[in-house]
Amino acid sequence: MSEPSDDFDFDPTAQPERPTIAIIGRPNVGKSTLFNRLTGRPTALVSDLPGLTRDRREGEADLGDHNVVLVDTAGLEEAAAGSIQARMREQSEQAIHDADLILFVIDARDGITPADDVFARIVRGAGKPSILVANKCEGRAGQDGFYEAYELGLGAPIPISAEHGEGIGELVGDIMEALGLKQEVRQRTRGRRRGVDADEERKVREEARQAVLDRPLRVAIVGRPNAGKSTLVNALIGEDRMITGPEPGLTRDSVSTDVTIDGRDIRLFDTAGLRKKARIHEKAEKLSASDTIRAIRFSEVVVLMIDADCPFEHQDLTIADMVEREGRALVIAVNKWDLVADKQDRLKLLREAVKERLSQVPGVKMVTISAIAEKGLEGLMRAVFETYETWNRRVSTPELNGWLQEAVARHAPPAVGGRRIKIRYITQPSARPPTFIAFCSRPEQLPRSYIKYLTNSLREAFGLPGVPIRLNLRKGENPFASSKRRNR
Repeated sequence: MSEPSDDFDFDPTAQPERPTIAIIGRPNVGKSTLFNRLTGRPTALVSDLPGLTRDRREGEADLGDHNVVLVDTAGLEEAAAGSIQARMREQSEQAIHDADLILFVIDARDGITPADDVFARIVRGAGKPSILVANKCEGRAGQDGFYEAYELGLGAPIPISAEHGEGIGELVGDIMEALGLKQEVRQRTRGRRRGVDADEERKVREEARQAVLDRPLRVAIVGRPNAGKSTLVNALIGEDRMITGPEPGLTRDSVSTDVTIDGRDIRLFDTAGLRKKARIHEKAEKLSASDTIRAIRFSEVVVLMIDADCPFEHQDLTIADMVEREGRALVIAVNKWDLVADKQDRLKLLREAVKERLSQVPGVKMVTISAIAEKGLEGLMRAVFETYETWNRRVSTPELNGWLQEAVARHAPPAVGGRRIKIRYITQPSARPPTFIAFCSRPEQLPRSYIKYLTNSLREAFGLPGVPIRLNLRKGENPFASSKRRNR
């Protein structure tokens, strides 16, 4: 009997190697208690004393029929270089780098602290699937902190009590979904743990998803100084709530205003103009810039306002790149359009500039407006709503794997070291932004050009223009490996 080739074909039933899950957060939020709860063994030290855990600790956990590796980490802290705390933080950051999934744990009773904000930024920047876990939610003491957790920009938090075992079933279900493990196994596990059937569970999850969608849509208006951001906010809410004028820099802090447009509740954030970092000297302007960046991170859709007379300067592109890195949905508003004489020629040039200079978010919507004349606002908000829907879009696993077969057949992955890289399975663990996990034979050797090809093909096939797409690669098990061993 001949030995099967290592260049195996697409196999949607092939299972990946054991995924790794890192549990991170600031000190004393209950990471080790959660680690012990999920592994089923009290191997990690637990105490009210902050900083008890210093090294990474690994353990195994069974999620349904699947085995995963859990990593308990030291509490993330700001620390001086060379100190013990700094070395502890390096260990935690390495765990984030090596993980397939991040569980970011907060203490719901303490609410959101500045340290949580800082380390949520690290999680968002890691580009890995993540789950926000609000621990210590037993009783009513943790309710306020649970709702504050939405501000971290990591999606809906999962309320649990690691000490009492509350909410662990739902957390396990979300972990399995994020890792792309089998849906039927996930439902059986969660139903067994929580004592509910699959239909009831789906109903609860749909209600939770709808609750998130029913919250006010958070829209940040950003741009360079004097681009007309406050004028636009005033036009949208129908009153002069924000100070406006020809002087740049009138807005100092990010101000939120609730308004209903076309029957949808929206929370608008008027922000200070962002200049180049080298030009920021005053302390007040430094604080304003930080507040604007914070508004971008905690928004869902960002409207980047540019001046029609001097569009797409370097700072405009820097802001757009920041929005993409943070995973927010982007819409471009070209303001002061009423002052443009040759509108058709200018619009053609703008579209070419968008296509060339914002290639990282192809298909981003661009709308021409005049904030002071209140023209083009309906089209702008329609673009915001449509982009938000795209940002929330999910694609079923069968559709994704059908697309994958066609994409690989059209343009096969390259051969490295004489062996062709094989991609066998893909799933979407989360949206906001659309995030996908592809399982392949040697993910570290797949060229960035091919990853870009897959990303652009995903965007085109499933209608995902103008929003960031996260495509993560994981090593999958060779389905012929066991037969090779048997034949030796």
